[in-house]
Amino acid sequence: MIFSEDIKELKLSGNELKKYRQKKKILQLLYQHDSLSGSVLSKKIGVSLPTALALLSELSDLKFVEACGTGKSSGGRKPVMFRLLNESVYIIACELLRFKAKMIVYNSHNEPVTAMRYFETSIDDNQLVEKIYDNAQDLIKEFEIDENRIFAVGLSMPGLVDETSGINYTIKNKEYIYVKQRLESKFDKYVYVNNDARMQAYGEYIFGKARGHSNAVIINWNLGIGMGMILNKKLYNGSTGFAGELSHSKFVDEGELCICGKRGCLETIASSYVLVNNAIKGIEENVVSQLTLNFKNKTDQLQPEDVIKAAKSGDEFSISLLHDLGKALGKGLSVAVQLLNPEIIVLGGVVSQANQFILAPVEYTLNKFCLDKISSNVKIVISENWEQSGLLGLTAMLFKELFSEMNRKN
Repeated sequence: MIFSEDIKELKLSGNELKKYRQKKKILQLLYQHDSLSGSVLSKKIGVSLPTALALLSELSDLKFVEACGTGKSSGGRKPVMFRLLNESVYIIACELLRFKAKMIVYNSHNEPVTAMRYFETSIDDNQLVEKIYDNAQDLIKEFEIDENRIFAVGLSMPGLVDETSGINYTIKNKEYIYVKQRLESKFDKYVYVNNDARMQAYGEYIFGKARGHSNAVIINWNLGIGMGMILNKKLYNGSTGFAGELSHSKFVDEGELCICGKRGCLETIASSYVLVNNAIKGIEENVVSQLTLNFKNKTDQLQPEDVIKAAKSGDEFSISLLHDLGKALGKGLSVAVQLLNPEIIVLGGVVSQANQFILAPVEYTLNKFCLDKISSNVKIVISENWEQSGLLGLTAMLFKELFSEMNRKN
Protein backbone atom coordinates (compact mmCIF):
# COMPACT_ATOMS: atom_id res chain seq x y z
CA MET A 1 0.00 0.00 0.00
CA ILE A 2 1.55 3.33 -1.10
CA PHE A 3 -0.72 5.64 0.90
CA SER A 4 -1.49 4.92 4.52
CA GLU A 5 -2.44 7.27 7.34
CA ASP A 6 -0.62 5.09 9.83
CA ILE A 7 2.56 3.19 8.97
CA LYS A 8 2.13 1.08 12.11
CA GLU A 9 -1.00 -0.45 10.58
CA LEU A 10 1.08 -1.72 7.65
CA LYS A 11 3.31 -3.79 9.98
CA LEU A 12 6.30 -3.48 7.68
CA SER A 13 9.75 -4.92 8.38
CA GLY A 14 12.77 -2.63 8.48
CA ASN A 15 13.63 -3.12 4.80
CA GLU A 16 10.00 -2.91 3.70
CA LEU A 17 9.55 0.32 5.63
CA LYS A 18 12.67 1.76 4.03
CA LYS A 19 11.40 0.86 0.55
CA TYR A 20 7.96 2.27 1.37
CA ARG A 21 9.50 5.62 2.25
CA GLN A 22 11.73 5.60 -0.83
CA LYS A 23 8.71 5.09 -3.06
CA LYS A 24 6.85 7.93 -1.35
CA LYS A 25 9.90 10.15 -1.86
CA ILE A 26 10.02 9.32 -5.57
CA LEU A 27 6.35 10.23 -5.94
CA GLN A 28 6.95 13.47 -4.04
CA LEU A 29 9.90 14.41 -6.27
CA LEU A 30 8.03 13.63 -9.47
CA TYR A 31 5.09 15.71 -8.27
CA GLN A 32 7.39 18.64 -7.49
CA HIS A 33 9.49 18.47 -10.66
CA ASP A 34 7.05 17.02 -13.21
CA SER A 35 9.66 14.66 -14.67
CA LEU A 36 13.08 13.37 -13.60
CA SER A 37 15.56 10.77 -14.81
CA GLY A 38 16.40 7.62 -12.88
CA SER A 39 19.92 8.88 -12.18
CA VAL A 40 18.66 12.17 -10.73
CA LEU A 41 16.13 10.31 -8.58
CA SER A 42 18.79 7.91 -7.34
CA LYS A 43 20.94 10.83 -6.14
CA LYS A 44 18.04 12.63 -4.52
CA ILE A 45 16.88 9.62 -2.51
CA GLY A 46 20.40 8.32 -1.84
CA VAL A 47 20.31 4.94 -3.56
CA SER A 48 22.13 3.33 -6.48
CA LEU A 49 20.77 3.74 -10.00
CA PRO A 50 19.75 0.04 -10.25
CA THR A 51 17.83 0.38 -6.97
CA ALA A 52 16.10 3.55 -8.17
CA LEU A 53 15.14 1.86 -11.44
CA ALA A 54 13.79 -1.14 -9.54
CA LEU A 55 11.65 1.15 -7.38
CA LEU A 56 10.42 2.95 -10.50
CA SER A 57 9.56 -0.38 -12.09
CA GLU A 58 7.46 -1.35 -9.06
CA LEU A 59 5.72 2.02 -9.11
CA SER A 60 5.08 1.55 -12.82
CA ASP A 61 3.51 -1.85 -12.18
CA LEU A 62 1.26 -0.17 -9.61
CA LYS A 63 0.29 2.38 -12.30
CA PHE A 64 1.73 5.39 -10.51
CA VAL A 65 4.69 6.16 -12.79
CA GLU A 66 5.42 6.06 -16.51
CA ALA A 67 8.42 6.67 -18.77
CA CYS A 68 7.96 9.89 -20.75
CA GLY A 69 10.72 10.11 -23.31
CA THR A 70 14.38 11.01 -22.92
CA GLY A 71 16.16 13.98 -21.39
CA LYS A 72 19.27 15.93 -22.26
CA SER A 73 22.62 14.20 -22.10
CA SER A 74 26.00 15.62 -21.18
CA GLY A 75 27.56 12.82 -23.21
CA GLY A 76 26.54 9.28 -24.07
CA ARG A 77 23.07 7.82 -24.04
CA LYS A 78 20.16 10.14 -23.24
CA PRO A 79 18.51 9.31 -19.91
CA VAL A 80 14.98 7.97 -19.74
CA MET A 81 12.63 10.41 -18.00
CA PHE A 82 9.85 9.41 -15.62
CA ARG A 83 6.69 11.19 -14.55
CA LEU A 84 3.48 10.50 -12.66
CA LEU A 85 0.72 8.94 -14.71
CA ASN A 86 -2.16 11.31 -15.31
CA GLU A 87 -4.53 8.68 -13.94
CA SER A 88 -2.26 7.63 -11.06
CA VAL A 89 -3.76 9.70 -8.25
CA TYR A 90 -6.93 11.74 -8.05
CA ILE A 91 -8.06 14.00 -5.22
CA ILE A 92 -11.43 15.60 -4.53
CA ALA A 93 -11.22 19.29 -3.61
CA CYS A 94 -14.23 21.09 -2.15
CA GLU A 95 -14.43 24.74 -1.09
CA LEU A 96 -17.28 25.88 1.13
CA LEU A 97 -18.55 29.44 0.67
CA ARG A 98 -21.11 31.24 2.85
CA PHE A 99 -24.19 29.65 1.28
CA LYS A 100 -22.89 27.18 -1.29
CA ALA A 101 -19.96 24.93 -2.10
CA LYS A 102 -17.90 24.22 -5.20
CA MET A 103 -16.12 20.98 -5.98
CA ILE A 104 -13.71 19.62 -8.57
CA VAL A 105 -11.50 16.56 -9.04
CA TYR A 106 -7.81 17.04 -9.87
CA ASN A 107 -5.13 14.65 -11.09
CA SER A 108 -1.52 14.45 -9.91
CA HIS A 109 -0.48 17.20 -12.36
CA ASN A 110 -2.88 19.67 -10.71
CA GLU A 111 -5.16 19.46 -13.73
CA PRO A 112 -8.95 19.43 -13.33
CA VAL A 113 -10.48 16.23 -14.70
CA THR A 114 -14.08 17.25 -14.04
CA ALA A 115 -16.15 20.38 -14.47
CA MET A 116 -16.71 22.62 -11.45
CA ARG A 117 -19.75 21.50 -9.50
CA TYR A 118 -21.79 23.86 -7.28
CA PHE A 119 -24.35 22.92 -4.64
CA GLU A 120 -26.20 24.71 -1.84
CA THR A 121 -24.97 24.17 1.71
CA SER A 122 -23.25 25.97 4.59
CA ILE A 123 -21.02 25.24 7.58
CA ASP A 124 -24.14 24.88 9.74
CA ASP A 125 -25.86 22.47 7.35
CA ASN A 126 -26.32 19.23 9.30
CA GLN A 127 -26.25 17.38 5.97
CA LEU A 128 -22.96 18.97 4.87
CA VAL A 129 -20.92 15.76 4.82
CA GLU A 130 -23.66 13.83 3.06
CA LYS A 131 -24.00 16.55 0.40
CA ILE A 132 -20.24 16.59 -0.19
CA TYR A 133 -20.21 12.80 -0.56
CA ASP A 134 -23.26 12.67 -2.86
CA ASN A 135 -21.93 15.42 -5.15
CA ALA A 136 -18.52 13.74 -5.26
CA GLN A 137 -20.17 10.48 -6.31
CA ASP A 138 -22.08 12.31 -9.04
CA LEU A 139 -18.83 13.81 -10.39
CA ILE A 140 -17.10 10.43 -10.29
CA LYS A 141 -19.89 8.79 -12.28
CA GLU A 142 -20.40 11.65 -14.73
CA PHE A 143 -16.71 11.82 -15.70
CA GLU A 144 -16.08 8.07 -15.36
CA ILE A 145 -13.26 8.34 -12.85
CA ASP A 146 -11.78 5.21 -11.33
CA GLU A 147 -12.76 5.59 -7.67
CA ASN A 148 -9.93 3.27 -6.63
CA ARG A 149 -7.48 5.95 -7.82
CA ILE A 150 -9.03 8.62 -5.62
CA PHE A 151 -6.82 8.75 -2.55
CA ALA A 152 -7.81 11.90 -0.70
CA VAL A 153 -10.53 14.47 -0.05
CA GLY A 154 -9.86 18.10 0.86
CA LEU A 155 -12.29 20.66 2.27
CA SER A 156 -11.71 24.35 2.87
CA MET A 157 -14.35 26.25 4.81
CA PRO A 158 -14.99 29.51 6.66
CA GLY A 159 -14.58 29.61 10.42
CA LEU A 160 -12.14 28.72 13.17
CA VAL A 161 -10.68 25.53 11.70
CA ASP A 162 -8.02 23.50 13.49
CA GLU A 163 -5.93 22.05 10.66
CA THR A 164 -4.51 19.22 12.79
CA SER A 165 -7.77 17.85 14.17
CA GLY A 166 -10.02 18.96 11.33
CA ILE A 167 -12.45 20.56 13.78
CA ASN A 168 -14.41 23.70 12.83
CA TYR A 169 -15.24 25.46 16.10
CA THR A 170 -17.50 28.00 14.36
CA ILE A 171 -20.17 25.39 13.60
CA LYS A 172 -23.10 26.10 15.91
CA ASN A 173 -24.22 22.50 16.50
CA LYS A 174 -21.33 21.04 18.50
CA GLU A 175 -22.21 17.51 17.39
CA TYR A 176 -21.08 18.42 13.87
CA ILE A 177 -17.79 20.27 14.52
CA TYR A 178 -15.65 17.14 13.87
CA VAL A 179 -15.60 17.66 10.12
CA LYS A 180 -12.49 15.64 9.26
CA GLN A 181 -13.66 12.66 11.30
CA ARG A 182 -17.10 12.74 9.70
CA LEU A 183 -15.67 12.95 6.18
CA GLU A 184 -13.23 10.10 6.85
CA SER A 185 -16.09 7.89 8.03
CA LYS A 186 -18.09 8.69 4.91
CA PHE A 187 -15.34 8.47 2.28
CA ASP A 188 -12.90 6.02 3.92
CA LYS A 189 -10.01 8.05 2.46
CA TYR A 190 -7.38 10.49 3.67
CA VAL A 191 -9.06 13.82 4.53
CA TYR A 192 -7.59 17.28 5.01
CA VAL A 193 -9.61 20.25 6.32
CA ASN A 194 -8.50 23.87 6.70
CA ASN A 195 -9.77 27.44 6.61
CA ASP A 196 -10.80 28.77 3.19
CA ALA A 197 -8.66 31.93 3.29
CA ARG A 198 -5.54 29.96 4.23
CA MET A 199 -6.08 27.55 1.35
CA GLN A 200 -6.53 30.45 -1.05
CA ALA A 201 -3.28 31.88 0.28
CA TYR A 202 -1.50 28.57 -0.27
CA GLY A 203 -2.90 28.29 -3.78
CA GLU A 204 -1.68 31.80 -4.64
CA TYR A 205 1.72 30.97 -3.15
CA ILE A 206 2.17 27.73 -5.08
CA PHE A 207 0.47 28.63 -8.36
CA GLY A 208 -0.51 32.30 -8.39
CA LYS A 209 0.55 35.90 -7.84
CA ALA A 210 2.28 35.20 -4.49
CA ARG A 211 4.58 32.60 -6.06
CA GLY A 212 8.24 33.34 -5.39
CA HIS A 213 7.50 35.68 -2.47
CA SER A 214 8.70 34.76 1.01
CA ASN A 215 6.21 36.96 2.85
CA ALA A 216 2.75 37.56 1.44
CA VAL A 217 -0.76 38.48 2.55
CA ILE A 218 -3.66 37.11 0.52
CA ILE A 219 -7.17 38.52 0.94
CA ASN A 220 -10.33 36.56 0.15
CA TRP A 221 -12.78 39.47 -0.36
CA ASN A 222 -16.36 38.24 -0.45
CA LEU A 223 -19.21 38.25 2.07
CA GLY A 224 -16.44 37.89 4.61
CA ILE A 225 -12.85 39.12 4.45
CA GLY A 226 -10.51 36.20 4.92
CA MET A 227 -6.78 36.68 5.27
CA GLY A 228 -4.12 34.06 4.64
CA MET A 229 -0.43 34.62 5.33
CA ILE A 230 2.77 33.24 3.90
CA LEU A 231 5.55 34.01 6.38
CA ASN A 232 9.14 33.01 5.65
CA LYS A 233 7.95 30.80 2.77
CA LYS A 234 5.49 28.88 4.94
CA LEU A 235 1.73 28.96 5.32
CA TYR A 236 1.01 30.48 8.73
CA ASN A 237 -1.77 28.86 10.75
CA GLY A 238 -1.06 30.37 14.17
CA SER A 239 -0.56 28.63 17.52
CA THR A 240 -4.07 27.14 17.59
CA GLY A 241 -4.74 27.19 13.84
CA PHE A 242 -6.95 30.27 13.82
CA ALA A 243 -4.64 32.92 12.33
CA GLY A 244 -5.96 35.43 9.80
CA GLU A 245 -9.36 36.40 11.23
CA LEU A 246 -9.15 39.93 9.82
CA SER A 247 -12.86 39.95 9.03
CA HIS A 248 -13.81 39.85 12.71
CA SER A 249 -11.35 42.44 13.98
CA LYS A 250 -13.13 45.48 15.41
CA PHE A 251 -12.80 48.77 13.52
CA VAL A 252 -15.91 50.74 14.46
CA ASP A 253 -17.03 51.48 18.03
CA GLU A 254 -20.72 50.61 18.45
CA GLY A 255 -20.86 49.68 14.77
CA GLU A 256 -23.18 47.34 12.90
CA LEU A 257 -23.87 43.89 14.32
CA CYS A 258 -21.69 41.22 12.66
CA ILE A 259 -22.66 37.58 12.10
CA CYS A 260 -20.03 36.67 14.72
CA GLY A 261 -22.16 38.41 17.37
CA LYS A 262 -19.87 41.41 17.88
CA ARG A 263 -20.26 44.96 16.61
CA GLY A 264 -18.09 47.00 14.29
CA CYS A 265 -16.08 44.18 12.69
CA LEU A 266 -14.25 44.93 9.43
CA GLU A 267 -16.77 42.68 7.69
CA THR A 268 -19.54 45.17 8.59
CA ILE A 269 -17.83 48.02 6.70
CA ALA A 270 -15.83 46.42 3.89
CA SER A 271 -17.47 43.20 2.66
CA SER A 272 -19.42 42.56 -0.55
CA TYR A 273 -22.58 42.50 1.58
CA VAL A 274 -21.88 46.13 2.54
CA LEU A 275 -21.33 47.02 -1.12
CA VAL A 276 -24.72 45.62 -2.12
CA ASN A 277 -26.49 47.04 0.93
CA ASN A 278 -25.17 50.55 0.27
CA ALA A 279 -26.15 50.25 -3.38
CA ILE A 280 -29.72 49.28 -2.38
CA LYS A 281 -29.95 52.29 -0.06
CA GLY A 282 -28.94 54.54 -2.96
CA ILE A 283 -31.49 52.94 -5.28
CA GLU A 284 -34.25 53.42 -2.70
CA GLU A 285 -33.25 57.09 -2.46
CA ASN A 286 -33.46 57.38 -6.28
CA VAL A 287 -29.80 58.27 -6.70
CA VAL A 288 -28.83 58.93 -10.32
CA SER A 289 -27.30 55.63 -11.41
CA GLN A 290 -27.56 52.73 -13.83
CA LEU A 291 -28.33 50.62 -10.76
CA THR A 292 -31.48 52.66 -10.04
CA LEU A 293 -32.63 52.26 -13.63
CA ASN A 294 -32.00 48.52 -13.70
CA PHE A 295 -32.90 47.44 -10.16
CA LYS A 296 -35.48 49.95 -8.87
CA ASN A 297 -38.16 47.35 -8.30
CA LYS A 298 -35.94 44.29 -7.91
CA THR A 299 -33.19 45.18 -5.43
CA ASP A 300 -33.36 41.61 -4.09
CA GLN A 301 -31.66 40.52 -7.33
CA LEU A 302 -28.71 42.93 -7.03
CA GLN A 303 -25.30 41.26 -6.80
CA PRO A 304 -21.77 42.65 -6.24
CA GLU A 305 -21.00 41.85 -9.88
CA ASP A 306 -23.77 44.25 -10.95
CA VAL A 307 -22.17 47.14 -9.07
CA ILE A 308 -18.77 46.29 -10.54
CA LYS A 309 -20.19 46.06 -14.06
CA ALA A 310 -21.84 49.47 -13.68
CA ALA A 311 -18.61 51.00 -12.39
CA LYS A 312 -16.68 49.67 -15.36
CA SER A 313 -19.20 51.31 -17.70
CA GLY A 314 -18.62 54.67 -16.00
CA ASP A 315 -21.42 54.80 -13.41
CA GLU A 316 -20.28 57.40 -10.86
CA PHE A 317 -22.42 56.10 -7.99
CA SER A 318 -21.03 52.57 -8.37
CA ILE A 319 -17.48 53.92 -8.63
CA SER A 320 -17.96 55.88 -5.39
CA LEU A 321 -19.31 52.79 -3.61
CA LEU A 322 -16.27 50.75 -4.61
CA HIS A 323 -13.96 53.61 -3.68
CA ASP A 324 -15.41 53.75 -0.16
CA LEU A 325 -15.21 49.99 0.18
CA GLY A 326 -11.56 49.99 -0.93
CA LYS A 327 -10.69 52.67 1.64
CA ALA A 328 -12.39 50.65 4.38
CA LEU A 329 -10.43 47.52 3.52
CA GLY A 330 -7.22 49.54 3.20
CA LYS A 331 -7.65 50.85 6.72
CA GLY A 332 -8.10 47.31 8.02
CA LEU A 333 -5.17 46.03 6.00
CA SER A 334 -2.89 48.81 7.26
CA VAL A 335 -2.69 47.10 10.65
CA ALA A 336 -1.63 43.80 9.08
CA VAL A 337 0.91 45.53 6.84
CA GLN A 338 2.47 47.39 9.78
CA LEU A 339 2.75 44.17 11.78
CA LEU A 340 3.81 41.71 9.06
CA ASN A 341 5.75 43.87 6.57
CA PRO A 342 4.81 41.68 3.56
CA GLU A 343 6.37 41.93 0.11
CA ILE A 344 3.04 41.53 -1.67
CA ILE A 345 -0.70 41.66 -1.03
CA VAL A 346 -2.90 39.60 -3.35
CA LEU A 347 -6.56 40.57 -3.53
CA GLY A 348 -8.95 37.78 -4.51
CA GLY A 349 -12.67 37.16 -4.19
CA VAL A 350 -15.64 38.66 -6.00
CA VAL A 351 -14.82 42.29 -5.06
CA SER A 352 -11.33 41.96 -6.56
CA GLN A 353 -12.98 41.87 -10.00
CA ALA A 354 -13.39 45.64 -9.70
CA ASN A 355 -9.65 45.91 -10.39
CA GLN A 356 -8.50 49.55 -10.45
CA PHE A 357 -11.71 50.80 -8.80
CA ILE A 358 -10.70 49.13 -5.53
CA LEU A 359 -6.95 48.86 -6.06
CA ALA A 360 -6.41 52.64 -6.08
CA PRO A 361 -8.29 53.38 -2.82
CA VAL A 362 -6.64 50.42 -1.05
CA GLU A 363 -3.19 51.70 -2.06
CA TYR A 364 -4.10 55.27 -1.07
CA THR A 365 -5.31 54.23 2.38
CA LEU A 366 -2.28 52.03 3.05
CA ASN A 367 0.00 54.95 2.18
CA LYS A 368 -2.04 57.17 4.50
CA PHE A 369 -1.99 54.89 7.55
CA CYS A 370 1.31 53.01 7.20
CA LEU A 371 4.86 54.16 7.64
CA ASP A 372 6.34 55.09 4.28
CA LYS A 373 9.28 52.68 4.65
CA ILE A 374 6.77 49.85 4.99
CA SER A 375 3.97 50.79 2.58
CA SER A 376 6.32 51.86 -0.23
CA ASN A 377 7.77 48.35 -0.41
CA VAL A 378 4.43 46.51 -0.59
CA LYS A 379 3.15 45.47 -3.99
CA ILE A 380 -0.66 45.13 -4.27
CA VAL A 381 -2.01 42.93 -7.07
CA ILE A 382 -5.25 41.28 -8.16
CA SER A 383 -5.45 37.49 -8.29
CA GLU A 384 -5.78 36.09 -11.80
CA ASN A 385 -7.40 32.83 -10.72
CA TRP A 386 -9.15 33.49 -7.41
CA GLU A 387 -12.07 31.18 -8.22
CA GLN A 388 -9.74 28.17 -8.24
CA SER A 389 -6.86 29.33 -6.04
CA GLY A 390 -8.43 27.89 -2.89
CA LEU A 391 -9.13 24.56 -4.59
CA LEU A 392 -5.61 24.47 -6.01
CA GLY A 393 -4.25 25.26 -2.55
CA LEU A 394 -6.14 22.26 -1.21
CA THR A 395 -4.80 20.14 -4.06
CA ALA A 396 -1.18 21.10 -3.40
CA MET A 397 -1.61 20.48 0.33
CA LEU A 398 -3.23 17.08 -0.24
CA PHE A 399 -0.46 15.91 -2.55
CA LYS A 400 2.13 17.22 -0.11
CA GLU A 401 0.51 15.10 2.61
CA LEU A 402 0.01 12.02 0.45
CA PHE A 403 3.53 12.00 -0.94
CA SER A 404 5.23 12.85 2.34
CA GLU A 405 7.48 10.09 3.65
CA MET A 406 5.88 10.50 7.04
CA ASN A 407 2.56 12.17 7.77
CA ARG A 408 1.03 13.20 11.07
CA LYS A 409 0.03 9.72 12.19
CA ASN A 410 3.19 7.93 11.09
